[in-house]
Amino acid sequence: MLSADSPAYFPLLIKSLLRTPLQNAPETEIVSDGLMRYTYRDFDTRLKTLASGLSRHGIGHGDVVAVMDWDTHRYFECFFAVPMLGAVLHTVNIRLAPAQIAYTIDHAEDDVILVHADFLPLMEEVMPLVKRKVRLILLRDDPAQDPECSFDFVTSYDEMMAGPATDFEFPDFDEGTRATTFYTTGTTGEPKAVAYSHRQLVLHTMGLLAGFGPIETSNRLHRGDVYMPITPMFHVHAWGFPYAATLLGIKQVYAGRYTPANLLRLIAEEGATFSHCVPTILQMLLSAPEAADTDLSRLKMLIGGSALPRGLAESALAQGINVYTGYGLSETCPVLTFAVLDPDDEADVEARLKTGNPLPLVDLQTVGAGMAELPRDGASAGEVVVRAPWLNAEYVKNPEATEALWEGDYLHTGDVGHIDASGALMITDRMKDVIKSGGEWVSSLELESLVSAVDGVAEVAAIGVQDDKWGERPVLLIVAREGAEEDAIKGGISAAAQQAVAAGNLSKWAVPDQFRFVAEIAKTSVGKIDKKRLRAEFE
Repeated sequence: MLSADSPAYFPLLIKSLLRTPLQNAPETEIVSDGLMRYTYRDFDTRLKTLASGLSRHGIGHGDVVAVMDWDTHRYFECFFAVPMLGAVLHTVNIRLAPAQIAYTIDHAEDDVILVHADFLPLMEEVMPLVKRKVRLILLRDDPAQDPECSFDFVTSYDEMMAGPATDFEFPDFDEGTRATTFYTTGTTGEPKAVAYSHRQLVLHTMGLLAGFGPIETSNRLHRGDVYMPITPMFHVHAWGFPYAATLLGIKQVYAGRYTPANLLRLIAEEGATFSHCVPTILQMLLSAPEAADTDLSRLKMLIGGSALPRGLAESALAQGINVYTGYGLSETCPVLTFAVLDPDDEADVEARLKTGNPLPLVDLQTVGAGMAELPRDGASAGEVVVRAPWLNAEYVKNPEATEALWEGDYLHTGDVGHIDASGALMITDRMKDVIKSGGEWVSSLELESLVSAVDGVAEVAAIGVQDDKWGERPVLLIVAREGAEEDAIKGGISAAAQQAVAAGNLSKWAVPDQFRFVAEIAKTSVGKIDKKRLRAEFE
């Protein structure tokens, strides 16, 4: 038995992810748009300076450091320096309501909050609701900026980073030490806290690279890539890819605040080749006027958070984006699967829409009643359950929700899907979003994917509404493209549905008979379609 006292013991700590780039790619660039451009060697020095500055202000092992920032070099540095101190990084969801943000600050037991000047008006609403004593550190893009607010800051990021050069030594400690925490955007009650240890984050990082690296097709992640996230860094560690990109030692680009024109400019100017986002952001990019003049042919785009509609995938492919699907949850760190394309399938849109094959070390099943595993026949649908080394062990301070999450010793995703003989998962719906009509299950995701490919449809959501005869019936909420005629869209949907029924791809019972055209479709704080809100609004 290898003990922690043995010289052979090597704890899986986040600081271990830095060794490879410092040895193999020390001069590779890290870019923070309009703010900083430096190398991995500089990054290492800046982490030590930041850790030294935080330590001078009393932050150490077990303390909680919250961050409210855009996607900048500062956030990236906090991804490493805070947990490497033995402290806990709380990535605050800036899109929550003020009362919810205050709840997360108290629940996480934040000791200090690094807050960008842009969020100070929000904090004026939040802080009166916070019960614990919390210190604030100012983040600003312009060091000369002196924001007007009611807060006394203990220091600023710039002041900490202007401190003397240091040989700060990051300590060793137990790899099971909590590294990060953040909050799910739950549909009921207060947000729930998930937390991850150093060991879990390192293993998730290695799982990503072991999954995305060795595949034969063009959507792989490799050392020639330039990485630019388009998933907010507060959302599940930007899906864990900043850690993976660091271990690879590849160029990284952080965009700051997301605007379509700026994102497209950075893709072109910095040569970004690998990114990830939710479908809403992809739609935003493709709809931007600048997209027509931007070469996107080198960009690989992983889509997660919600299903990738077929029409959106076709639009992305038409503009040259190598688009494909992945799957995971806040509770799974997050990545579990992605669409592993057969070399002969690269032109097949359907293959790109599959939820995909599990990463190495992921035990993923679909189950029915009594947790009985269902056949891998590509048809038997059940709840998706999973085990892996990096899953959320508990909802912090919420034993009841934890017990439900891990019922039967597998993590319950709340998603419905089926697995085929090749091991590929296809999510067919969220359990709470399945439309139950006349005793039959109607998949909202299948309807959305079908309708998204119809000419004139910019965006679509399928929900179930109460029906006296059938219990529920599907209703389509449609955002039309500018200039599109509603009658033409309805005709296109009817024709597409009839073709799908004739081909055996859609049940006749699933064809919706209600269409509602809307100006916009409600989204959650992380850009997913908010089905709960839509059902409440349109019932």
